[in-house]
Amino acid sequence: MKTEELKLIIKEGESLTVEFKEKYTSKINRDIVAFANSKGGLLLLGVNDSGKIVGEILTNKMKSEINTIARNCEPSIHIKKIQQTEEIVVVEVAEGDEKPYSCSAGYFRRLDAVTQKITQREVRSIFRETDTISFEDITCNDLSLNDILFKKVKTFLQEANTSYKVSKANMPSFLTSLSIYRKGKISNAGALMFASKVKRFIPHSESILGAFKGRDKTNIYDRKDVQDDLLTQFNEAETFLKKHLNVRSEIKGFNRQDIYEIPLDALREAVVNAIVHRNYSMKGTSIYIGIYDDRVEIENPGGLPDGVTKHNFSKSSVRRNPIIADLFHRMGKVERMGSGIDRMRNLMREAGLKEPVFEMGRFFRVIFYRDPRYSLKVGETREKTREKTREKILRLMQENPGVTTKELTGMVGITSKGIEWHIKKLKKEGFLKRVGSAKGGHWEIIR
Repeated sequence: MKTEELKLIIKEGESLTVEFKEKYTSKINRDIVAFANSKGGLLLLGVNDSGKIVGEILTNKMKSEINTIARNCEPSIHIKKIQQTEEIVVVEVAEGDEKPYSCSAGYFRRLDAVTQKITQREVRSIFRETDTISFEDITCNDLSLNDILFKKVKTFLQEANTSYKVSKANMPSFLTSLSIYRKGKISNAGALMFASKVKRFIPHSESILGAFKGRDKTNIYDRKDVQDDLLTQFNEAETFLKKHLNVRSEIKGFNRQDIYEIPLDALREAVVNAIVHRNYSMKGTSIYIGIYDDRVEIENPGGLPDGVTKHNFSKSSVRRNPIIADLFHRMGKVERMGSGIDRMRNLMREAGLKEPVFEMGRFFRVIFYRDPRYSLKVGETREKTREKTREKILRLMQENPGVTTKELTGMVGITSKGIEWHIKKLKKEGFLKRVGSAKGGHWEIIR
């Protein structure tokens, strides 16, 4: 491994495929097993948990012991390479072909940036489909390095809080370090995260966001379809939720704090959970987020992953898409060790709200109930506001039948899309009609 590549890996920190160890000990057998049971990875001996290089020297004795440790695992594990690079000993472990693997301490796997022990009872279900390549790991046909958008890569680095500079020259090394580029090919996970036009390569990668009047899907008043990279989908979902939820302000000390009726952290957890656990091989499906008068629903295609049941899904941490989960973990969007379900429950309890309801079938759905003390008033208040807006529009048209949509936007104080929406409603309900052309015509109030 070249020094430049090693510096990049250390800058990015521990991950699904990277583990730091200050010194060599025989306990690295757990990490070797974990890597073999996951996607393979690098053990960097001589680097502490914070990424500081403390140094380690590779000796013939150490090299022999590491190989013996790997051979003594069950089945035997292949160590691809052991080498000294600068002051660091780099141990490269290949992903295993005969999963699951174990050592004298038991069975282990990688979960985000953590080596986690698993019980023998979990082993069979977790590795039941080890012969099947996951969707995120499949090569994305026709996707080349030229289709990777630099802006998206830079945004990822900013979110991951790393100062590493990406260029065309080091792009392959960077993508390789993220486990999304192998043998000159980019995986579906790479397309989902960084493709300039995600829709071109994975058309069904989208989130559909909807806000409804009432408690069902009969009357929709706002919708947004997001067909872009996964980070954009996450950010757009958060913006949409903020737009349609009630918020109050509290003054604490000298600062004003906005408090949403449903804790934003709980909603963020559910959104990232939907992205990380979505079954991307289910074509013709989407992530759905629905906001109703009494609740918010967040739904993703794919039920519980193998190894998780209705009884243990809040305790067992099984990632359907470990690479995508690792990338979101690097950006600080995913909690370690699968604490998300309990975190959502705790946040809702602390806010004095009902715990979220989880529905599991072919789709996985999380339901957050809004505070019943004002959830119905929301719809009433919204309708009163709309009535006043329409009355104002009709009055302005009566005073000036030639008034334009642009002029109404400034007079009423809402967006042009909002004006167009109200005009369409007024026409449909028989209050208004347009006489003549769009430019030379005028408005006529019917009733």
